[in-house]
Amino acid sequence: MVHVLSGRTLLHPTDPERSRAFYGEQLGLAVYREFGTGPDRGTVYFLGGGFLEVSGRSQTPPSPAVRLWMQVEDVAAAHEELLAKGVAIVRPPVKEPWGLIEMWIADPDGMPIVLVEVPADHPIRYRPGI
Repeated sequence: MVHVLSGRTLLHPTDPERSRAFYGEQLGLAVYREFGTGPDRGTVYFLGGGFLEVSGRSQTPPSPAVRLWMQVEDVAAAHEELLAKGVAIVRPPVKEPWGLIEMWIADPDGMPIVLVEVPADHPIRYRPGI
């Protein structure tokens, strides 16, 4: 069995500076570390229990099959904060039939991002034996 110590999602944006402004300033993700120099340097952000690395450069936008899922404490508060920061809301918060409250935004390259609030009574919060 492979013993995984850490993991992260890697993004190669079409415009790294624009993406760093989005993830760092507009979404307010905290920087874990940076490497390299100049506009193509790599930046690794804390992403809850994981990391998001923005590094390199791509000539094409991300695949529509790729999405980021970010759990937040309060989707309504995140909605207001992101609106105030000029983030385009693809879909405002909605309670889904499966019980989660979801809001959709997109990064500067169009990568879909779902911000999710897990209500206190939702089954996803149940951890057997804990």
